[in-house]
Amino acid sequence: MTPRAGRPSLVVTRRLPAAVEQQLAREFDARLNPDDHVLSAAELQAALTSADALLPTVTDRLTAQVLQDDTADDAVMLMLMVARRAGEGERHVRAGAWTGWRPTHLLGTKVTGKTLGLIGLGRIGRAVARRAHHGFGMRVIFHDPYPPPAEVVAELGAEAKRTVDEVLRDADFVSLHSPATPETHHLIDAARLALMKPSAFLINTARGDIIDEAALVAALKAGRIAGAALDVFEREPQVSSELLAMENVVLLPHLGSATQETRVAMGLRALENLKAFFAGTAPRDRVV
Repeated sequence: MTPRAGRPSLVVTRRLPAAVEQQLAREFDARLNPDDHVLSAAELQAALTSADALLPTVTDRLTAQVLQDDTADDAVMLMLMVARRAGEGERHVRAGAWTGWRPTHLLGTKVTGKTLGLIGLGRIGRAVARRAHHGFGMRVIFHDPYPPPAEVVAELGAEAKRTVDEVLRDADFVSLHSPATPETHHLIDAARLALMKPSAFLINTARGDIIDEAALVAALKAGRIAGAALDVFEREPQVSSELLAMENVVLLPHLGSATQETRVAMGLRALENLKAFFAGTAPRDRVV
Protein backbone atom coordinates (compact mmCIF):
# COMPACT_ATOMS: atom_id res chain seq x y z
CA MET A 1 0.00 0.00 0.00
CA THR A 2 1.26 3.48 -0.85
CA PRO A 3 0.12 6.01 1.79
CA ARG A 4 -1.32 9.34 0.82
CA ALA A 5 0.88 12.43 0.90
CA GLY A 6 2.16 13.27 4.38
CA ARG A 7 1.93 10.95 7.32
CA PRO A 8 -0.01 7.70 6.85
CA SER A 9 -3.58 7.83 8.12
CA LEU A 10 -4.28 5.36 10.93
CA VAL A 11 -7.61 4.35 12.48
CA VAL A 12 -7.30 3.14 16.10
CA THR A 13 -10.43 1.24 17.12
CA ARG A 14 -10.11 1.31 20.95
CA ARG A 15 -8.41 3.36 23.65
CA LEU A 16 -4.78 2.51 24.31
CA PRO A 17 -2.56 3.72 27.17
CA ALA A 18 -1.78 7.44 26.91
CA ALA A 19 1.92 6.86 26.17
CA VAL A 20 0.98 4.70 23.19
CA GLU A 21 -1.64 7.10 21.83
CA GLN A 22 0.81 10.01 22.11
CA GLN A 23 3.44 8.12 20.14
CA LEU A 24 0.90 7.05 17.52
CA ALA A 25 -0.17 10.68 17.12
CA ARG A 26 3.46 11.71 16.57
CA GLU A 27 4.14 9.06 13.95
CA PHE A 28 0.79 8.96 12.11
CA ASP A 29 -2.28 10.95 11.25
CA ALA A 30 -4.01 8.94 13.98
CA ARG A 31 -7.77 8.92 14.44
CA LEU A 32 -8.25 7.82 18.02
CA ASN A 33 -11.35 6.63 19.84
CA PRO A 34 -11.45 8.96 22.88
CA ASP A 35 -14.66 7.56 24.41
CA ASP A 36 -13.60 3.94 23.76
CA HIS A 37 -16.92 2.91 22.26
CA VAL A 38 -17.21 -0.17 20.06
CA LEU A 39 -17.31 1.07 16.48
CA SER A 40 -20.35 0.04 14.48
CA ALA A 41 -19.88 -1.53 11.07
CA ALA A 42 -20.98 1.73 9.46
CA GLU A 43 -18.53 3.81 11.54
CA LEU A 44 -15.68 1.47 10.74
CA GLN A 45 -16.48 1.44 7.04
CA ALA A 46 -16.64 5.23 6.94
CA ALA A 47 -13.34 5.58 8.81
CA LEU A 48 -11.55 3.15 6.53
CA THR A 49 -12.54 4.85 3.29
CA SER A 50 -9.74 7.38 3.79
CA ALA A 51 -7.34 5.37 5.97
CA ASP A 52 -4.01 3.79 5.14
CA ALA A 53 -3.98 1.42 8.11
CA LEU A 54 -6.14 0.01 10.89
CA LEU A 55 -4.99 -0.73 14.44
CA PRO A 56 -7.63 -2.89 16.18
CA THR A 57 -7.33 -4.14 19.74
CA VAL A 58 -3.80 -5.27 20.56
CA THR A 59 -3.82 -8.97 21.44
CA ASP A 60 -1.45 -11.72 22.41
CA ARG A 61 -1.60 -13.06 18.86
CA LEU A 62 0.65 -10.17 17.83
CA THR A 63 2.44 -9.30 21.07
CA ALA A 64 2.96 -12.68 22.73
CA GLN A 65 6.55 -12.05 23.75
CA VAL A 66 5.73 -9.08 25.98
CA LEU A 67 2.86 -10.46 28.05
CA GLN A 68 3.92 -13.88 29.33
CA ASP A 69 5.05 -12.72 32.77
CA ASP A 70 1.89 -10.79 33.58
CA THR A 71 -0.34 -13.60 32.36
CA ALA A 72 1.67 -16.11 34.40
CA ASP A 73 1.26 -13.88 37.45
CA ASP A 74 -2.47 -13.81 36.74
CA ALA A 75 -2.65 -17.61 36.62
CA VAL A 76 -0.74 -17.99 39.89
CA MET A 77 -2.92 -15.32 41.50
CA LEU A 78 -6.06 -17.18 40.43
CA MET A 79 -4.66 -20.44 41.78
CA LEU A 80 -3.99 -18.83 45.16
CA MET A 81 -7.34 -17.04 45.23
CA VAL A 82 -9.42 -20.14 44.57
CA ALA A 83 -7.33 -22.37 46.85
CA ARG A 84 -7.36 -19.95 49.79
CA ARG A 85 -10.93 -18.72 49.18
CA ALA A 86 -9.74 -15.14 48.86
CA GLY A 87 -12.75 -13.94 46.89
CA GLU A 88 -15.13 -15.38 49.46
CA GLY A 89 -13.16 -13.78 52.27
CA GLU A 90 -13.13 -10.35 50.68
CA ARG A 91 -16.88 -10.48 50.04
CA HIS A 92 -17.38 -11.58 53.65
CA VAL A 93 -15.47 -8.57 54.99
CA ARG A 94 -17.14 -6.07 52.64
CA ALA A 95 -20.58 -7.36 53.62
CA GLY A 96 -19.83 -6.64 57.27
CA ALA A 97 -20.29 -10.33 58.10
CA TRP A 98 -16.87 -10.96 59.66
CA THR A 99 -17.11 -11.39 63.43
CA GLY A 100 -13.43 -12.05 64.10
CA TRP A 101 -10.85 -14.82 63.82
CA ARG A 102 -11.91 -18.36 64.55
CA PRO A 103 -10.11 -21.66 63.94
CA THR A 104 -12.48 -23.10 61.35
CA HIS A 105 -13.41 -19.98 59.38
CA LEU A 106 -13.02 -20.16 55.57
CA LEU A 107 -10.50 -22.98 55.60
CA GLY A 108 -8.93 -23.34 52.19
CA THR A 109 -6.44 -25.64 50.46
CA LYS A 110 -2.67 -25.50 50.85
CA VAL A 111 -0.78 -24.77 47.63
CA THR A 112 2.84 -25.36 48.62
CA GLY A 113 4.07 -28.81 47.67
CA LYS A 114 0.99 -29.75 45.65
CA THR A 115 0.93 -30.98 42.03
CA LEU A 116 0.27 -28.43 39.30
CA GLY A 117 -0.79 -29.77 35.91
CA LEU A 118 -0.21 -27.55 32.90
CA ILE A 119 -1.99 -28.07 29.59
CA GLY A 120 0.48 -26.33 27.29
CA LEU A 121 4.09 -25.43 28.04
CA GLY A 122 4.67 -22.47 25.78
CA ARG A 123 5.99 -19.12 26.99
CA ILE A 124 3.19 -18.54 29.51
CA GLY A 125 3.06 -22.15 30.67
CA ARG A 126 6.80 -22.11 31.29
CA ALA A 127 6.55 -18.87 33.26
CA VAL A 128 3.81 -20.43 35.43
CA ALA A 129 5.88 -23.60 35.92
CA ARG A 130 8.89 -21.55 37.03
CA ARG A 131 6.85 -19.67 39.62
CA ALA A 132 5.12 -22.79 40.89
CA HIS A 133 8.19 -25.02 41.15
CA HIS A 134 10.75 -22.51 42.40
CA GLY A 135 8.34 -20.32 44.36
CA PHE A 136 5.94 -22.81 45.91
CA GLY A 137 7.86 -26.06 45.75
CA MET A 138 5.16 -27.57 43.59
CA ARG A 139 5.54 -30.69 41.52
CA VAL A 140 4.86 -29.63 37.93
CA ILE A 141 3.48 -31.99 35.30
CA PHE A 142 2.44 -31.04 31.79
CA HIS A 143 1.21 -32.14 28.41
CA ASP A 144 2.18 -30.30 25.24
CA PRO A 145 2.16 -31.82 21.75
CA TYR A 146 5.16 -29.59 20.94
CA PRO A 147 7.20 -29.62 24.16
CA PRO A 148 10.22 -27.40 24.72
CA PRO A 149 13.75 -28.87 24.75
CA ALA A 150 14.61 -31.32 27.52
CA GLU A 151 16.98 -28.87 29.22
CA VAL A 152 14.17 -26.30 29.51
CA VAL A 153 11.84 -28.91 31.00
CA ALA A 154 14.56 -29.89 33.50
CA GLU A 155 15.16 -26.27 34.54
CA LEU A 156 11.46 -25.94 35.27
CA GLY A 157 11.45 -29.10 37.37
CA ALA A 158 8.65 -30.36 35.13
CA GLU A 159 7.57 -33.86 34.15
CA ALA A 160 6.00 -34.57 30.76
CA LYS A 161 2.84 -36.66 30.48
CA ARG A 162 1.81 -38.41 27.29
CA THR A 163 -1.81 -37.23 27.33
CA VAL A 164 -4.07 -34.51 28.68
CA ASP A 165 -5.97 -37.20 30.57
CA GLU A 166 -2.87 -38.23 32.54
CA VAL A 167 -2.38 -34.64 33.68
CA LEU A 168 -6.00 -34.28 34.74
CA ARG A 169 -5.96 -37.49 36.80
CA ASP A 170 -2.79 -36.58 38.69
CA ALA A 171 -2.99 -32.83 39.32
CA ASP A 172 -4.26 -30.93 42.35
CA PHE A 173 -4.44 -27.78 40.22
CA VAL A 174 -4.93 -27.75 36.43
CA SER A 175 -3.95 -24.58 34.57
CA LEU A 176 -4.76 -24.16 30.88
CA HIS A 177 -2.23 -22.57 28.51
CA SER A 178 -3.26 -23.81 25.07
CA PRO A 179 -4.05 -21.68 22.01
CA ALA A 180 -7.54 -21.47 20.57
CA THR A 181 -7.69 -23.96 17.70
CA PRO A 182 -10.35 -26.34 16.39
CA GLU A 183 -8.51 -29.10 18.27
CA THR A 184 -8.65 -27.29 21.62
CA HIS A 185 -12.31 -26.21 21.40
CA HIS A 186 -14.00 -27.79 24.45
CA LEU A 187 -10.79 -29.65 25.21
CA ILE A 188 -12.01 -29.71 28.80
CA ASP A 189 -15.45 -31.30 28.51
CA ALA A 190 -17.62 -33.39 30.82
CA ALA A 191 -15.59 -36.55 30.27
CA ARG A 192 -12.32 -34.84 31.08
CA LEU A 193 -13.70 -32.97 34.08
CA ALA A 194 -14.77 -36.36 35.43
CA LEU A 195 -11.10 -37.44 35.38
CA MET A 196 -10.05 -34.71 37.83
CA LYS A 197 -9.78 -35.29 41.55
CA PRO A 198 -12.80 -34.12 43.58
CA SER A 199 -10.31 -31.95 45.50
CA ALA A 200 -8.79 -30.39 42.35
CA PHE A 201 -9.17 -26.88 40.95
CA LEU A 202 -9.32 -25.72 37.32
CA ILE A 203 -7.67 -22.44 36.24
CA ASN A 204 -8.07 -20.81 32.82
CA THR A 205 -6.16 -17.76 31.58
CA ALA A 206 -5.92 -19.01 27.98
CA ARG A 207 -9.11 -19.01 25.89
CA GLY A 208 -12.66 -19.32 27.14
CA ASP A 209 -13.86 -21.91 24.67
CA ILE A 210 -11.19 -24.42 25.70
CA ILE A 211 -13.66 -25.26 28.48
CA ASP A 212 -17.20 -26.45 27.88
CA GLU A 213 -18.75 -24.05 30.40
CA ALA A 214 -22.02 -25.96 30.67
CA ALA A 215 -20.04 -29.08 31.58
CA LEU A 216 -17.98 -27.07 34.08
CA VAL A 217 -21.12 -25.75 35.77
CA ALA A 218 -22.50 -29.28 36.01
CA ALA A 219 -19.23 -30.60 37.47
CA LEU A 220 -19.11 -27.83 40.08
CA LYS A 221 -22.75 -28.35 41.05
CA ALA A 222 -22.15 -32.08 41.47
CA GLY A 223 -18.97 -31.56 43.49
CA ARG A 224 -16.88 -33.43 40.94
CA ILE A 225 -14.16 -30.77 41.29
CA ALA A 226 -13.46 -28.40 44.16
CA GLY A 227 -13.55 -25.11 42.30
CA ALA A 228 -12.50 -23.05 39.30
CA ALA A 229 -10.77 -19.74 38.62
CA LEU A 230 -11.44 -18.10 35.27
CA ASP A 231 -10.05 -15.00 33.56
CA VAL A 232 -11.61 -15.88 30.19
CA PHE A 233 -15.05 -17.11 29.21
CA GLU A 234 -16.69 -19.09 26.43
CA ARG A 235 -19.02 -16.24 25.39
CA GLU A 236 -17.01 -13.30 26.66
CA PRO A 237 -18.02 -10.77 27.96
CA GLN A 238 -21.14 -12.75 28.89
CA VAL A 239 -20.64 -14.83 32.01
CA SER A 240 -22.93 -17.66 33.02
CA SER A 241 -25.34 -16.65 35.78
CA GLU A 242 -24.70 -20.03 37.36
CA LEU A 243 -20.97 -19.35 37.58
CA LEU A 244 -21.69 -15.91 39.03
CA ALA A 245 -23.69 -17.51 41.84
CA MET A 246 -20.98 -19.97 42.89
CA GLU A 247 -18.77 -19.12 45.86
CA ASN A 248 -16.07 -21.63 44.90
CA VAL A 249 -15.43 -19.92 41.56
CA VAL A 250 -13.12 -16.92 41.07
CA LEU A 251 -14.04 -14.72 38.10
CA LEU A 252 -11.88 -11.95 36.59
CA PRO A 253 -12.60 -9.76 33.52
CA HIS A 254 -9.77 -10.94 31.21
CA LEU A 255 -6.96 -9.24 33.13
CA GLY A 256 -4.08 -11.49 32.03
CA SER A 257 -1.88 -8.77 30.53
CA ALA A 258 -3.53 -5.85 32.32
CA THR A 259 -0.62 -3.96 33.79
CA GLN A 260 0.33 -0.47 32.72
CA GLU A 261 3.82 -1.59 31.73
CA THR A 262 2.72 -4.50 29.57
CA ARG A 263 -0.19 -2.77 27.84
CA VAL A 264 2.18 0.08 26.90
CA ALA A 265 4.72 -2.46 25.63
CA MET A 266 2.02 -4.20 23.59
CA GLY A 267 0.93 -0.93 22.01
CA LEU A 268 4.48 0.14 21.20
CA ARG A 269 5.16 -3.26 19.67
CA ALA A 270 2.18 -2.76 17.36
CA LEU A 271 3.50 0.72 16.53
CA GLU A 272 6.87 -0.74 15.52
CA ASN A 273 5.11 -3.20 13.21
CA LEU A 274 3.19 -0.35 11.57
CA LYS A 275 6.34 1.73 11.11
CA ALA A 276 8.13 -1.22 9.54
CA PHE A 277 5.30 -1.79 7.10
CA PHE A 278 5.24 1.80 5.91
CA ALA A 279 9.05 1.83 5.70
CA GLY A 280 8.86 -1.09 3.30
CA THR A 281 10.46 -3.62 5.65
CA ALA A 282 9.03 -6.82 7.09
CA PRO A 283 6.99 -6.27 10.28
CA ARG A 284 8.43 -8.20 13.20
CA ASP A 285 5.14 -9.93 14.01
CA ARG A 286 3.78 -10.55 10.54
CA VAL A 287 1.08 -13.26 10.57
CA VAL A 288 0.12 -13.48 6.87
